[in-house]
Amino acid sequence: MKIQGQVVDIQNRRIYKGEVTVENGKIKSIVEKDHKIESYILPGFVDAHIHIESSMLVPSEFAKLAVTHGTVATVSDPHEIANVLGIEGVEFMINNGNKVPFKFNFGAPSCVPATNFESAGAVIDSDGIKYLLQKPEIKYLAEMMNYPGVLFNDEEVMKKIAWSKHFNKPVDGHAPGLRGEDISTYINAGISTDHECFTYDEGLEKLQKGMKVLIREGSAAKNFEALIPLLPVHFENMMFCSDDKHPDDLLVSHINKLCARSIAKGNDLFQVLQAACINPVKHYNLDVGLLQEGDDADFIVVEDLIDLKTIQTYIDGEIVYENGVSKIKHVDFEVLNNFNCNKKEVIDFKFPSTSKKIRVIEALEGELVTNELIENSLIIDGNLVSNIETDVLKMTVVNRYQDQKPAIAFIKNFGLKEGAIASSVGHDSHNIIAVGVSDEAICKAVNLLVVNKGGICAVSNSEEKVVSLPVAGIMSDRDGETIGKQYAELDQMAKQMGATLHAPYMTLSFMALLVIPSLKLSDKGLFDGGKFEFTSVEI
Repeated sequence: MKIQGQVVDIQNRRIYKGEVTVENGKIKSIVEKDHKIESYILPGFVDAHIHIESSMLVPSEFAKLAVTHGTVATVSDPHEIANVLGIEGVEFMINNGNKVPFKFNFGAPSCVPATNFESAGAVIDSDGIKYLLQKPEIKYLAEMMNYPGVLFNDEEVMKKIAWSKHFNKPVDGHAPGLRGEDISTYINAGISTDHECFTYDEGLEKLQKGMKVLIREGSAAKNFEALIPLLPVHFENMMFCSDDKHPDDLLVSHINKLCARSIAKGNDLFQVLQAACINPVKHYNLDVGLLQEGDDADFIVVEDLIDLKTIQTYIDGEIVYENGVSKIKHVDFEVLNNFNCNKKEVIDFKFPSTSKKIRVIEALEGELVTNELIENSLIIDGNLVSNIETDVLKMTVVNRYQDQKPAIAFIKNFGLKEGAIASSVGHDSHNIIAVGVSDEAICKAVNLLVVNKGGICAVSNSEEKVVSLPVAGIMSDRDGETIGKQYAELDQMAKQMGATLHAPYMTLSFMALLVIPSLKLSDKGLFDGGKFEFTSVEI
């Protein structure tokens, strides 16, 4: 097979008219050849850090959409399903991904459970990490979110890092806001990357101290604008990632959009493409071709070098996308889950109190970090309730693995004027998380998910809508186009109910993520992520 076009040689910084010959899944030759074809041939894009589960799609269905945007590989942390199902969940992701022509590169989830301050469905200890790291599909130790464990030399944490070093596989970081001596200690433990930088100065310090910094632009966390100015000087040590990509967004774009935005800002084409195509492959030692003779034939054909619209995608010499049609087919799989709680009563969400002031989570647009606010309470019949006027709404996290009393807190900036929204995609333990204007609405939304054994839903004054997620309570058993459309409809319903955030469900899913400061809610209570301890709602 021979493919002609303008060959983009990123590593040698040149573009020339050429012909690529593919034989037995490998690039046999790349030669200069005169022709009139104007499209460009370049290595495929790699998402340097993503949780496939956040697309609400199993890997095989994720691949079907990703290749339409020129993505040929991902560095995928199966942390989400691992918190629900443990090693069995990781092996589900590997096996499902192996059934399609796409290069998933999974990590061994380092923090299952993410913390000891929440209830998860499984535990992966250092022996489990050793077992996983021996697998050829496991390319790295996934994000070490327990940075206090690293800083204080926790024995089990250090064993996990030691096994990664033993198998000569890199260790991914997760250290939002960590600076100074603390970040130096973290890096010196052997941690090589961070995708959690949310300011220029933080990213610069980590780069200067030897870390690889990932520019993240997902459905909720958007750090592109803050970090892209670092690229011209530090392009050799930067990559692009989405981290979490909801299905409606994945239908539209992937890493290709970050490249196009970077180029539109005047960044050097070859530097941008090195970050998007080359650096992840070299850092993680991936079996992904870089458009060199002898490489796996993993490359894409794009219309131009401005918008980077994909015309064709090749993986191991097989054409997996062409002219608007993904050629990756649906594969059958067994549905696994772990959902064991019963329906709740309205009384379960009552919060008796006489406190005039309460501690409130402030959700921030485009950020995973939150602020802590002190707000006036609203008490009716002796109970703390949502205050629509001040947009201080009641929030709950409900243990999905066993029957426990729901945890209650309050949150600002969701903007709901009626009803409630809820999700069993609640990082990282994936308990049920909900926010609403009344205890009745919250209870109704939670119970919709209990009945469906997982999903996302909205309950208004006149309508109920749910998207079922039967795979571990976090992924659909449907195709990407279907789930993307259903999610978009649910997102629109939430906004019709008053939600003001760009991605209310994605933001909601992170409000139980205790490892990111400053204030979050687990199924065990309100948590101060700065002090790494529980705190009180009442002042």
